Amino acid sequence: MEIKEEFGKRLLARRKELHLTQKEVAAALGVAQPVYQRFEKGIFECNYAQIAALCRLYDVSADYLLGIAEY
Repeated sequence: MEIKEEFGKRLLARRKELHLTQKEVAAALGVAQPVYQRFEKGIFECNYAQIAALCRLYDVSADYLLGIAEY
């Protein structure tokens, strides 16, 4: 599986575990909801600052989001 796809699947799973909406996460990142939706679909790539913000928000490591480690 391509890294963007794995990243997106893990974003989606973690967001649902935390009962957050795409709109809430997008606001926390400072992006529009459609942009965040494309992160989850593996269409757009996050920048370093966005990955760091997602790690803090979702309380996971970058290794987890990137598919290097299991939680």
